[in-house]
Amino acid sequence: MSSKIESVHQETRVFPPAEAFVKQANISGMGAYQALCDEAARDFEGFWARLARENLLWSKPFTRTLDESKAPFYRWFHDGELNASYNCLDRHLETQPDKVAIIFEADDGKVTKVTYRELHQRVCRFANALRALGIGKGERVLVYMPMSIEAVVAMQACARIGATHSVVFGGFSAKSLHERILDAGAVAVITADGQFRGGKEIPLKPAVDEALGMGGCDTIRDVVVYQRSGSAIAMTTPRDKWWHEVTKGQADTCEPAWVDAEHPLFILYTSGSTGKPKGVQHSTGGYLLHAMLTMKWTFDHKPSDVFWCTADVGWVTGHTYIAYGPLAVGTTQVVFEGVPTYPDAGRFWKMIQDHKVNVFYTAPTAIRSLIKAGGDLPKRYDLSSLRILGTVGEPINPEAWMWYYNTVGGARCPIVDTFWQTETGGHMITPLPGATPLVPGSCTLPLPGIMAAIVDETGHELPNGQGGMLVVKRPWPSMIRTIWGDPERFRKSYYPDELGGRLYLAGDGSIRDKDTGYFTIMGRIDDVLNVSGHRMGTMEIESALVANTQLVAEAAVVGRPDDTTGEAVVAFVVLKGPRPSGDAAKALAKELRDWVAKEIGPIAKPKEIRFGDNLPKTRSGKIMRRLLRVIAKGEEITQDVSTLENPAILEQLKQSV
Repeated sequence: MSSKIESVHQETRVFPPAEAFVKQANISGMGAYQALCDEAARDFEGFWARLARENLLWSKPFTRTLDESKAPFYRWFHDGELNASYNCLDRHLETQPDKVAIIFEADDGKVTKVTYRELHQRVCRFANALRALGIGKGERVLVYMPMSIEAVVAMQACARIGATHSVVFGGFSAKSLHERILDAGAVAVITADGQFRGGKEIPLKPAVDEALGMGGCDTIRDVVVYQRSGSAIAMTTPRDKWWHEVTKGQADTCEPAWVDAEHPLFILYTSGSTGKPKGVQHSTGGYLLHAMLTMKWTFDHKPSDVFWCTADVGWVTGHTYIAYGPLAVGTTQVVFEGVPTYPDAGRFWKMIQDHKVNVFYTAPTAIRSLIKAGGDLPKRYDLSSLRILGTVGEPINPEAWMWYYNTVGGARCPIVDTFWQTETGGHMITPLPGATPLVPGSCTLPLPGIMAAIVDETGHELPNGQGGMLVVKRPWPSMIRTIWGDPERFRKSYYPDELGGRLYLAGDGSIRDKDTGYFTIMGRIDDVLNVSGHRMGTMEIESALVANTQLVAEAAVVGRPDDTTGEAVVAFVVLKGPRPSGDAAKALAKELRDWVAKEIGPIAKPKEIRFGDNLPKTRSGKIMRRLLRVIAKGEEITQDVSTLENPAILEQLKQSV
């Protein structure tokens, strides 16, 4: 870990919130923000206890707020009991049962709406079906679903019966599914026959069959299949069951399983710097509290809002800001099956217009793609309903920020540029729309109660203006509890001894502005790439390439900046046979890219593959990845290469296929 991180970016534009917006905001002005921060600093536990009592419905109230006795394995509200599904659905049945909960727009444009009463009934019927299959409290259920109302129902139904769900993105391969089934010890898979994206049908059930056929999945008792596409699929009896058949005749009420606040609500797998994905485990009480607070604080939730987060439920953003947060505060939200460019690049803007979306939350990658696809397109649509814009997944570059602000938001919508991670459960550093003056490219200030800092490699806090490693100094309710089945890896990854074992290491480099104290995130400090907001370990992609034992002898993967995806994957490959050139090299590169897509998923495909007779190594055999990063960026090598065993190889690797 290196503490020296320099920022050459200087941003001087500042956009204060409009007075009219400040007046109506849930956190109104910097004074209100500061008052909450002061309350948290004065009485940290009392601050979080007050918010937990005011926001969550408890079947058994907690008496202890924070238990630090086994740090860094912190426990929040652990002697209290509640149910996440009850907090998201039942609480609205008396006050707003007929309010629309979800507006679902399918890939083909068909719109379906469900009210809170109808959603509650669907969740109860499916929860009863899962119970009838013998699935119980604490068992793990894998969810591999298209973006749909049913995906939300599946997650909520698991929460209702106290089962722990693990959602896998529908673009991941059978091998990725297999790894997650084994690691989680899942007892059931909930999937669909297929899904639609961009006018194409993508099968899902065959990938589940392939994963289960890889062996070792003896824990799986049931596979429940939602009929989405209607295509013919293989059904293995008695294991496989249709969703519509298991829910038939089930009661539309279901007594929730009351669980303690620390009960694992879900496990979500994310890439680490080693080849094995990490099962990030989240609690019920603390996680749900943060989901609700950030809906109210960051998105300034109003009862009349139509909220739209464009993420997939396979990522944490889709957990916190589709499946849980919006429902817990009782908002109306849009759920979308398709892609932003189908049938044309106006799809997002048309949907905002049609559904009168007020709060729109998407990724910088999507924004950059839409600028390329038609920067003036938003002007053709009525986007006057918008009041807040948000970004998630990676830092947004100032030019894209300005386009988003002016062209989409009409220079009147605050942009909340949210920094957070799978591990944090919800927003950590973000502007508050009715309080924070905005600076393009900066995620600005931590939320009240989040004690963020920048330190050097020994854990010493650095002054504003000096770049270093981003850490969080105190635990917070929605934090990762452990890595599933591997507590030691959790401790080493997030609370390393080098930093004293009590600072949460985010894995990102950051700098604070000398004058404002605003945070700007400057990229990962480990071997994790951020491609389109999705984290992937370089080791994971390298392992996938080397798994092609017929062709690949060795591989090294690095990232390089990319205008659209933020970072692109570049792979340097040593083949077992002779190094090809011309069309043969292109064909081989395509074959290996497709191989990676099958091993991990299309999202991990290298944008570029370069072939070499060897990789740049020190005499002790260590691959010099920093040199590969320079080559991938197309920059001149200025570093000393005298320690290399084979400096001549560098010229070879500069040649792209």
